[in-house]
Amino acid sequence: MKIFWIFLFVLFTNSALGRQKTNIPRDTSFTLQSTFIKEKKKFPFITIADSLLSKNLLLKGNLVYKKIGDRALHLDIIYPKKKIKNGYPAVILIHGGGWRSGDRSQTIAIAKKIAESGYVTVAVEYRLSLEAAYPAGLQDVRSAIRWMRENAKKYRINSNKIAAMGFSSGGQMAALLGTTNGDKKYDGPTADSKIAGDIQAVIDVDGVLAFHHPESSESVVAAQWLGGTYLDKPEIWNEASALSHVDKNSVPIIFINSSTPRFHGGRDDMVKKLNSFNIYSEIHEFPNTPHPFWFFNPWFSPTVNYTIKFLDRVFK
Repeated sequence: MKIFWIFLFVLFTNSALGRQKTNIPRDTSFTLQSTFIKEKKKFPFITIADSLLSKNLLLKGNLVYKKIGDRALHLDIIYPKKKIKNGYPAVILIHGGGWRSGDRSQTIAIAKKIAESGYVTVAVEYRLSLEAAYPAGLQDVRSAIRWMRENAKKYRINSNKIAAMGFSSGGQMAALLGTTNGDKKYDGPTADSKIAGDIQAVIDVDGVLAFHHPESSESVVAAQWLGGTYLDKPEIWNEASALSHVDKNSVPIIFINSSTPRFHGGRDDMVKKLNSFNIYSEIHEFPNTPHPFWFFNPWFSPTVNYTIKFLDRVFK
């Protein structure tokens, strides 16, 4: 436990220093501790989930995967010590925080648990809305996926089997990536077109599928990320919704949800579309749960288990 918190402190400090050097504004409203204090009032039985790094795994932290001027973006990678032919399937984890807060350290605990089951996991930093509006963050994540393919041999990655796992706003991003493979908009202006930023599966943990939808209630934070309200930018709100892009090329997806419908708005309509193309999906919804349930026991382990079973089905 002590080693884990030391690691998080170093990770947060390095990230904060990097932001100070480039004068990037930081929203610290969404942290693990503040979320725990808030949710414990309603769910007094919860505890913060933790996991140690298995002796069979290696962790390389604070690696630079992309530079934008003097701005460096980082990731942390966890991978098995043992080498195998063709490498291991990989998962890139996208943190939540309303597209404007949170950081990649919030995905480390679940990344370690998934890696124990024979996966390479990557916790990624990306530009948030106070720094850059949509689609910059998505372009960053796709850059990280290309980095994974560029470094596949070094980190034991099977480049043909990469999934995106996102939480809340990160879940929205993961689902959008899984329905827009090949869309150059999300590659960015400096992308190497020879290296694919595509993914082969999605784990959407309580991420909205459609911004303007009867089940959704996205407003200020979405408007900030998308550059305006729905009335201002209806085409962008639709474009940024995974539901708008579902077609025969969409990838298998698992939805792991809280009991609050607005955090998975558009999910059931998306499943209907996926079914029409015979694309595999599954839904797991925890009753009577807070939105950020994945941080806490008793929901942490079932979330991991659902994820691993889905990944094993798709990739192994």
